Amino acid sequence: MRFSNPGAGIPLSVVATGAVAVLLTVTAWAAPVETGAPVARAESAVWTPRELSFVYQGFTTTYSCDGLRDKVRSVLLKLGAREDLQVSESPCSSLGRPEPFPGVRIKMNVLQPGADRTATAGTQSVPAHWKTVDLTPEHDAVSAAGDCELVEQVKQRILPLFATRNVEYSSNCVPHQLQGATRLRADVLVPDQKNAKPTGARLRHALADFPQARRAGASRAASTAAS
Repeated sequence: MRFSNPGAGIPLSVVATGAVAVLLTVTAWAAPVETGAPVARAESAVWTPRELSFVYQGFTTTYSCDGLRDKVRSVLLKLGAREDLQVSESPCSSLGRPEPFPGVRIKMNVLQPGADRTATAGTQSVPAHWKTVDLTPEHDAVSAAGDCELVEQVKQRILPLFATRNVEYSSNCVPHQLQGATRLRADVLVPDQKNAKPTGARLRHALADFPQARRAGASRAASTAAS
């Protein structure tokens, strides 16, 4: 019985060249393709104070004062309000129960472009960038219809407090029925991650740690003196 070797007689240089070509082809195919996705452009922005008394008026869904407070606070943080914001309930007739006209008082700081005339003069600028925020993400139809009127009023009264661009808004709420939905999407200014926490908050953390450091230093000094 005879066996044939089809590679016999082929020069080694030809084999090596072919192997390198195959290797380069596979490597090129496996390498990730550059998508050319746009990079968020850095912006110079300043923290600017904002205040608002917000009263919700809805026909389909009612909220308790603390329930509305939690929802509004969540919306404000998504839109880029600084973490030291204050959202407090307006006087309510019953605690923890749905109110016909629940309300909240808002005190917060939001980012405005440094060149904006409404920005606080003399405030130190911080690095920021534009971020797309969707206040009506995909979820079940009943929940979307339930928050429909609230999102409408957020668009009318709360969103103008923020610097925005590319706002996408549509609404087809049906009063007294869990039908329809609202879509609200916009680009908002948010701080770069390292600048997200205000200086005052960092200072409070440092002062809170100071007594512990002082006690630790005193303990070490006492140990050194005893030895």
